[in-house]
This record gives sequence, structure tokens and C-alpha cells, in this order.
Amino acid sequence: MTPENSLRISIENLERTRCAQWPHAQDNCLTCAMCSGACPVAGVDDFDPRKIVRLISMGMTDAAADSRWPWICTMCGKCEQICPMGIEIPDIIRRLRAMRARDKVPGILQDGLANALRTGNNLGLPKEDFVFILEDVAAEIAEEPGFEEFTVPIDKEGAALLTTIHNKLVNTHTDDLKHWWKIFHAAGEDWTVASDNWEGTSWGYFTGDDEAMRVMAGRIVENMRRLKIKTLLWPE
Repeated sequence: MTPENSLRISIENLERTRCAQWPHAQDNCLTCAMCSGACPVAGVDDFDPRKIVRLISMGMTDAAADSRWPWICTMCGKCEQICPMGIEIPDIIRRLRAMRARDKVPGILQDGLANALRTGNNLGLPKEDFVFILEDVAAEIAEEPGFEEFTVPIDKEGAALLTTIHNKLVNTHTDDLKHWWKIFHAAGEDWTVASDNWEGTSWGYFTGDDEAMRVMAGRIVENMRRLKIKTLLWPE
């Protein structure tokens, strides 16, 4: 085999390996800037979705993973929706986050995920405090005309619908719980909330931690089995 053929084969093998690891058609990028125009955080610390795509296309995955850029992205998906070549940029971002050592993941995300795995929610909120907050919000709703009989059904076995809750709704945005609950009440929906493992935001997903994501999703499935519920509303 000539040196030229050996080099060609080595390059082809490297290319096949790279494409198997990053099957997102990033080499089709036109650098049209449609993604950059749609990105809500483009320009923050010089972040640009095109630069991430270009780094991956050039095989510079370690440099991309070590940068701050993957953690600036909100993973809103606007770039993917508007990309004329169908490049899956949010999935690229998540794969880059998965490459980061867990102790190098930004603190709020890793701390929240550790709380969720330990307690069932990102806040580490004790069960009795969670139930108190839900019942307090329900009491406020019951003071409004037309909702006098309203109560929050917690751990109702056999309900038609189980809904998870975003942690901020029992922390800083409790009024936002009322909108869902009023709709359920007006529609005559048979629904419930689990008192354990109620977290609706999987920071395992956002940090690229597949095992943590499986654990959290599995707990929700277990709640549905335990309470004999067939339909899930997962707002987050």
C-alpha cells in the first residue's frame, strides 16, 4: 500500500467515525446565518450557533465541549426549526454538554440535578413544605367567585390525568399554578399531583446526563403506575 493510499484510508476511517458520533448533517451548513438570526442569545460571549456547527464539522469537538458556548445556549430549538439544511443544533449542544465532566457542569444545574436525584425535586423541597404550598395556593383560588369548592387533589388514585410541576411554580411563581388549575376545574377534569417525585424539569436532559434523565422519567412513570393513571401532562 502506498503512503498516499494509507493516508486516504486513515482520513476516510476518521471521517466515518466522526459522522457516526455526530450524525447531524453539520457538514451541510451553508453559514447562511438563519440560526444566528433566530437565536435569542447570539452574541453573548461571542456565541454563534454557526461557530458550534463549524467546530464540530472540523472535528474540534473537545474545544467546543470545553468552551462556555454550550452553556449559553438555551436549547429553545429556534435554530433547528429555521435551519434550511435540517441541522440538529440543539442535539449537538446536548452532546457537547454530555462530554463535560460532571464537576465542571455549571453549579446551579449540577446542584439542582443532585437535589432532584436525592429528593425528587430540583429545590430539595421537603414533602410537607410542598404539600403546604399547594394547599395554600388552592385556598387562594377557593376565595375567588366560582371556585369556592376548589381543592387540590394530591395523590388521587385512579385520576384521569397526572400533571408534573415545574420547580419555580412552588418557589417564585406560585400564581402561575392557578391558571392550569382553574382550567382543570372549569373543564371538570379529573386530575392529580404526586406528592413525591413531582419535578417537571429534568436537568438531566439539559446537562446531557442520560442516566439521571432516565431516573427522573422513571420516577414519573412509577407515580403513574402507583396511582393507576394513564395520561400524563408534562408541562416542562
